Amino acid sequence: MQAILKLDLAGQPRGWLSLHEAISAYARGDVVYGIGDVLPPVFGGVQRLSGERSRIDLQPIIALQGRIVQGFTPPLCNRTLFRRDDHRCLYCGTQYGRSDLTRDHVLPVSRGGRDRWENVVAACKRCNWQKDNKTPEEAGMPLLAIPFRPNTYEWHYLAKDRILADQMQYLSQQFKAPRDWAH
Repeated sequence: MQAILKLDLAGQPRGWLSLHEAISAYARGDVVYGIGDVLPPVFGGVQRLSGERSRIDLQPIIALQGRIVQGFTPPLCNRTLFRRDDHRCLYCGTQYGRSDLTRDHVLPVSRGGRDRWENVVAACKRCNWQKDNKTPEEAGMPLLAIPFRPNTYEWHYLAKDRILADQMQYLSQQFKAPRDWAH
């Protein structure tokens, strides 16, 4: 089922809505504006008195009424982390399936490292085991890329498997830099 990108009034991404949630938002009158080509219509029931069938035309990106919340801390999970790192071990450079990757702390937690975007990378099991409780320098395993915290636009891209062209265009305009994973 297609997801609809939810924005606040300022145009900041605030999550993904299911088709049913988006239809409810349209029906309640909560949609302030929409962006993108209209999706195929969603038909409802037939009105008994007029015989007219209800219809809602959705757009792939919608802004909903509500307050504007400043700041967004992208939640860290292995799924989005591995997508950020292109499913590639940032020590050996090999691409792996999700089940063959682990989260490695650049500065190990036992040595004061924190579980945050700027301190974690995707690593294959072999490299993670080899690095052990050391920094990349101590282990002689330099990182192939610097870990970074994705901004709200990048995170919303990383959090979804299937994104429509209009949604990708909207999100990618605010990426911090060209991203290999944003094809």
